[in-house]
Amino acid sequence: MLSAGAPVFLLDVDDTLLDNDRFGADLGARLEQDFGCAGRDRYWAIHAGLRDKFGYADYLGALERFRDGLEDEPALLRMSSFLLEYPFADRLYPHALEVVAHLRARGTVAVFSDGDIVFQPRKIQRSGIWDAVGGNVMITLHKQRALEAMQQRFRAARYVMVDDKADVLAAMKRALGDRLVTVFVRQGHYARAAIEAAAATPSGMVSAPPPDFSIDAIGDLPGCRLDDFIAAAPDPDAAAQKESA
Repeated sequence: MLSAGAPVFLLDVDDTLLDNDRFGADLGARLEQDFGCAGRDRYWAIHAGLRDKFGYADYLGALERFRDGLEDEPALLRMSSFLLEYPFADRLYPHALEVVAHLRARGTVAVFSDGDIVFQPRKIQRSGIWDAVGGNVMITLHKQRALEAMQQRFRAARYVMVDDKADVLAAMKRALGDRLVTVFVRQGHYARAAIEAAAATPSGMVSAPPPDFSIDAIGDLPGCRLDDFIAAAPDPDAAAQKESA
């Protein structure tokens, strides 16, 4: 049985628990096969434009716009099946679900992800992540702007956020302070870009404030001394009770 002071572990999905870059490569290959290099590039340009506009990846929305001028193309209809039936369970990083089980023995585990309201839940369900976290899934437009809603749903004195985006971790740390432990997973193209950018700066830091922990792969998470770090953090509820005494 978990203690009343057990933390909430918040897990990102794309390039944290599953290899979304591999999915993107498979999608690009399928687009090239059915629509040629020009068609593939056109889809990704639409996808990038939507991401710039809304701040998250909208694969289905990009496909909807991609259909313009292709209504009579049979391959277009097959693309919807490719996306919705994609075998995301085969794209989980090694030991990802074992890590979820490990964390569930220590606190509440929840998915905290950016994304659209149709494809992202589908991805989480088909990968097996939804069941692994017991349905504790929260999908927002921007995680770092949804912290109040997250805290309302998952109440805890302390949180642990595991993500491949160093800037998101830094923004959340600035908002929640010592109540949040941040774990940077050096997987995927966002993580690589952050590391390369840091290497070009005098500080060598991937973000400010820097993550509390950095790991090469999600399977390395059980080796982190999270319990010691969490125990050392101040308990805001205890402090409030002491002041009111």
